[in-house]
Amino acid sequence: MKIFSNIGKTICNLILLLVFFFPFYWMLSTAFKTLGETMTFPPALFPANPQWENFLHVIEVIPFGHYLINSCITTIAVVVLQMFTTIPAAYAFSQYDFKGKPLLFGLTLITMMIPAQLVFMPLFILFSQFNMINTYASLILPFAGSAFGIFLLRQRFNQVPKELLEAARLDKASELKIIWKIFLPLSRPVLVTLALLTFIGKWNDYFWPLVLTTNDTVRTLPMGIVTMTNAESGTPYHLLMAGNVLISIPIIVIYLFAHKHIIKAFTYMGDK
Repeated sequence: MKIFSNIGKTICNLILLLVFFFPFYWMLSTAFKTLGETMTFPPALFPANPQWENFLHVIEVIPFGHYLINSCITTIAVVVLQMFTTIPAAYAFSQYDFKGKPLLFGLTLITMMIPAQLVFMPLFILFSQFNMINTYASLILPFAGSAFGIFLLRQRFNQVPKELLEAARLDKASELKIIWKIFLPLSRPVLVTLALLTFIGKWNDYFWPLVLTTNDTVRTLPMGIVTMTNAESGTPYHLLMAGNVLISIPIIVIYLFAHKHIIKAFTYMGDK
């Protein structure tokens, strides 16, 4: 029975691996195909003759460098701003008792349930009134805070031993010093995880650049890749997939550097 159980677990793991890996493989495979190969039925799993020039064609068809710079500016700005806003908020919810704390924390969590499609119109009108459409501010400010980040860091800050906090206050350490010297070093895996999740979400964001931009001035890579449908006759699926592969490279590279912190963060929080 134990052998059959192990075989069943292995089969389930292989099925899950296939389900999660196959879409990425299909994107990568299509990126090396010709346009004709993307139209064949049944679809081919492997390109007959890998087209490496597809990636160069993407860079030539659209101002790839311009979109890349815009993506870097907006993504890095959002990650930095979220660190500056979520860390103090999480510290306050974790270490202070004040009137209305449960209500405020509950309202913070409720904001995670509100879809972006529900609030984009009021934000669009607001940014229009301040003449901020087609600006970096319109793509950055709506994401300056993160309810999920506050929740995640609060849970981690709650696990910091009270003795460390009391000893620091007896030594007359300021609140900023306590955060910087105690809470942040102990929460490094969670901070790295939060930064990576924020980076991925903003780097892949398509909806907000679509809503809050009307030209290429501050548009990011996801919007830029889609513009190839107007630059070619028909829909160049092979170029779209090549562009998506290029977009995925920074995420993969950052994950390779940060995956140990991510595993450590979720393992530690799971143990607690």
